[in-house]
Amino acid sequence: MKIEPLMIGNLTAHVPVMQGGMGVGISLSGLAGAVAAEGGIGIISTAQIGYRDVGFDKDPIGCNLRAIKTEIEKARRIAGEKGIIGVNIMVATKRYEDYVRAAAQAGADLIVSGAGLPVDLPKYTAGSGTKLVPIVSSLKSVQVIIRYWMKKYKRLPDAVVIEGPLAGGHLGFTKEQAEHPEEMRYDEEVKKILQYVNETGEAEHTRIPVIMAGGIYTREDMEHYLEMGLSGVQMATRFVTTYECDAEKAYKQSYIDARKEDIVIVQSPVGMPGRAILNPFMRKAGAGKIPHGQCHSCISTCNPAETPYCITDALINAATGQTEDALLFCGANAWRAERLEHVKDIMDEFRP
Repeated sequence: MKIEPLMIGNLTAHVPVMQGGMGVGISLSGLAGAVAAEGGIGIISTAQIGYRDVGFDKDPIGCNLRAIKTEIEKARRIAGEKGIIGVNIMVATKRYEDYVRAAAQAGADLIVSGAGLPVDLPKYTAGSGTKLVPIVSSLKSVQVIIRYWMKKYKRLPDAVVIEGPLAGGHLGFTKEQAEHPEEMRYDEEVKKILQYVNETGEAEHTRIPVIMAGGIYTREDMEHYLEMGLSGVQMATRFVTTYECDAEKAYKQSYIDARKEDIVIVQSPVGMPGRAILNPFMRKAGAGKIPHGQCHSCISTCNPAETPYCITDALINAATGQTEDALLFCGANAWRAERLEHVKDIMDEFRP
């Protein structure tokens, strides 16, 4: 089939692939810049983005806000003049508004936002040229966002990402749904979301591209959704096992070593189900509470006094290669990784 560029307003990605945001420290400037340099859309995760700063323990939010600008600038140097660089900011992030404003002020081409409904995203980016891309998992959620944005802000999303039940990390589904995704017949929900977004765009004399995420691993996966009428795909897991991914090699190796049965649905300490690799840390977490230090002000739904373990500590351990003491988030297809590869090789597979 003929592959068309992914167009989001005045942004054109000649390869219709958006790299998914992966925190903490998995998709920073190195990975995002490399994907953008190859004609896709590179996404930096702002989740504890400043964890490498020496002052992080004392002022995590301040370090994160400064790092947003630094990482965007570094990614642009890698991506080149025409590269598209965006950020992923979770709605559940403490001081979400400050993160959004920092990204817009730093010149992010787009902000992708989920883990909650980003109903006030237009308010925080007013006056900027940053494109706004909400992540949804149901028809109801996209209807709520679009109707609210139109009523309060007189604007539409610049694109919409549909995140299905095969995605990695925190999921917008119940634990039971994530464990048995085949029973959901999720393509039917995708069609409903696509129809609603298309009809909304037509009524406003514009086009809103819809991008599919969750379980995309091969060109064949992408073509399935393009044939359904979507405009592009978002991939995250496939990019973890690249030389350019910002995580340490041990984290990447955990994907390569994983078997299909090692990938499980876990209950995150911040109250959401998530998909991860079963390892000694997760077995220990399942057996009882793991002591932790001070709060790093990450997610608004976390209660430090009651959390079974610190998700920030567990994800920093993952990024820094301490995989035996880490939460190893991954997508459903992580077990398919067999070796490290370059971003260019992946993008060539998806290139028109």
